[in-house]
Amino acid sequence: MSFEAILEETLIKRSQQKKRTSPLNYKERVFVLTKSRLTYYEGRAEKKFRKGSIDLQRVRCVEIVRNGGLVIPCENKYPFQVVYDTNTLYIFAPSNESRSAWVQNMKEEIKNNPQIVTKFHPQFWQGEWLCCGQEDKLALGCEEYNLFGDISRKPLPPIPSAESKSRRPLPQPPPNEEEEEPKEEVVIALYDFEGAESQDLTLHQGEEYVIIEKCNVNWYKARNKYKEEGYIPSNYVTPKQPDNLEQFVWYCKNVNRNKAEEQLRREDKEGGFMVRESSSGAYTVSLYTKSLSDGGSAIRHYYIKETQSSPKQFYLAEKHLFNSIPEVIEYHKHNAAGLMTRLRYPVNRHNRAAPTTAGFSYDKWEINPCELTFMKELGSGQVGVVRLGKWRAQHKVAIKAIREGAMSEEDFIEEAKVMMSLSHPKLVQLYGVCTQQRPIYLVTEFMELGCLLNYIRQRRGSFSPQNLLSICHDVSQGMQYLEANRFLHRDLAARNCLVSDSHVVKVSDFGMARNI
Repeated sequence: MSFEAILEETLIKRSQQKKRTSPLNYKERVFVLTKSRLTYYEGRAEKKFRKGSIDLQRVRCVEIVRNGGLVIPCENKYPFQVVYDTNTLYIFAPSNESRSAWVQNMKEEIKNNPQIVTKFHPQFWQGEWLCCGQEDKLALGCEEYNLFGDISRKPLPPIPSAESKSRRPLPQPPPNEEEEEPKEEVVIALYDFEGAESQDLTLHQGEEYVIIEKCNVNWYKARNKYKEEGYIPSNYVTPKQPDNLEQFVWYCKNVNRNKAEEQLRREDKEGGFMVRESSSGAYTVSLYTKSLSDGGSAIRHYYIKETQSSPKQFYLAEKHLFNSIPEVIEYHKHNAAGLMTRLRYPVNRHNRAAPTTAGFSYDKWEINPCELTFMKELGSGQVGVVRLGKWRAQHKVAIKAIREGAMSEEDFIEEAKVMMSLSHPKLVQLYGVCTQQRPIYLVTEFMELGCLLNYIRQRRGSFSPQNLLSICHDVSQGMQYLEANRFLHRDLAARNCLVSDSHVVKVSDFGMARNI
């Protein structure tokens, strides 16, 4: 068969039958394309452990799949689809070049098939089509199918025939804006980042970087002003856009009223302020003063209002209108103009720890146990003992030793790759695993105030309704993120939620119950 092969490569295939999105449904297979068939094998093709084969005459569509920002729970991050009969086979290639080669070669072989589709679905099927929301798996596609092209690339211009060369060329139509070269995406660093590996790029807060490639939702490849390139965590940067408030130090996107007041009182600075999104959807300025006439302090919350006229303007005091929210803030830094004091001191990122990253570096999930320092024991449970430790003597982490026989180790290792790719401010971050020795170690973010169950017991009677609501809100945000990524926790309880030193509650041990 090898001499007939057009392409042969080890790719990853997703199960067509199972509905679970566990990494166990993603298997390495040797794919072989010939003029008549697409066949895939377990192990090496010459051993002929054939797992499946598709007659190319039955194929109706071959095209890349846009993942829409979803987590891909396998090493290969470049999916494409083969639609045949009433089935869709999803295959994952290791690079864009590999994927394009498969798509283009298969399109060439099926171009004369009579049942080629006119429209296809450019995103995944997961109970519904993620591109158009249709719930019928056999629903008509939502995007025009191009039999001779690849939607990841621009179509090549047609080759002129001998006859057309002798004729006067027709006038060219105006350029299609959609086919213009995309502009470089520039981002601004929100935090400093010191790369853990040589492949990483150091970030300096406030500096600009150009995005070269969005490798996945958690890591980008970027270039700095010195033309140096490397990987950066996506949650450390924000797009450079005039209306993007995240680039400003005073903006707090996910801080509710109760936590805003806690932070302002903790800082205890005259004119301390932050801008946040309120529950009503409007932007709110939370402002602190300790210069009341009676010697006390107070916090006021001011809505940033919008005019009904066009163009829209913004204001805190009606007589002072501005074209943007940053202009409003800049004015009130120098003039109280109706506020109880002017905006003197932004309370936000400069005095808060940087967020966690999905792993210590891009595509690094295996951690060398020699790089771990073990410190005091934090507790033990059904799975094993948890200790405080450090990675490379500088990053404080929690190290969980998985007790032998407590779970299916093979399944857990595969699941850990998925758990690592999940990253959210209200989830305890998994940094990696140590699987080269026994026991297996699970290395996670360290949460200073321990589990939520003990945290509540130790402070029984001291919680206000706002405190309790804030705890529920944190847990709900973490669970909402897991649900959005089609991930089941299976064992949500106060003992499986942890509390940081800033009293933020995060969901932990997601995915563990599946393997116990």
